[in-house]
Amino acid sequence: MTGTVWVVAGPPGAGKSTVAGLLLARLDPVPALLDKDTVYGGFVAAALRAAGRPEGEREGPWYDEHIKVYEYTGLTATARQIRSAGTPVLLDGPFTSQIHDPRRWADWVDELGGEPVRLVWVRADADTLRTRLTGRGLARDGQKLARFTEFVAAVRADRPPPVPHLALDNRLSATVPLAEQLETLLR
Repeated sequence: MTGTVWVVAGPPGAGKSTVAGLLLARLDPVPALLDKDTVYGGFVAAALRAAGRPEGEREGPWYDEHIKVYEYTGLTATARQIRSAGTPVLLDGPFTSQIHDPRRWADWVDELGGEPVRLVWVRADADTLRTRLTGRGLARDGQKLARFTEFVAAVRADRPPPVPHLALDNRLSATVPLAEQLETLLR
């Protein structure tokens, strides 16, 4: 038996953790939560220090090649193992490359053990991201804020994925609360 994989994806600062919490409160059975920052945060900080990289580096070619690929490979393998026992899994992370390329999405779904995989995309715009990243004051957001224009372009903040997904609008300008949007989508 294979449990469902829920993927909560969107840019850093979009509100993925909030959405994940709302989903966990509504899904039955409750999925196992694998949050990229919780699972790999300490490892990433140590790897950056060991490599002499800036503490806030969480984007860019070096990070993608030397860290992100292993974060995502590990999360994928862990999700596959958990769901193979029939337990649903909720993955919380940006997953920008996976959700914005239909071929890569299909390959990733296969790596996760196949369907059912449900993508919940959290929409946010540049103003929302700047406000939230600045407000949370985390060192890991330093490079994002220092190179904000590049960051927003790289994460495709306000561009919906070209793969099947449920969209939640978490921009500062959103008029419907997230919980209401989610209730509507889950019906």
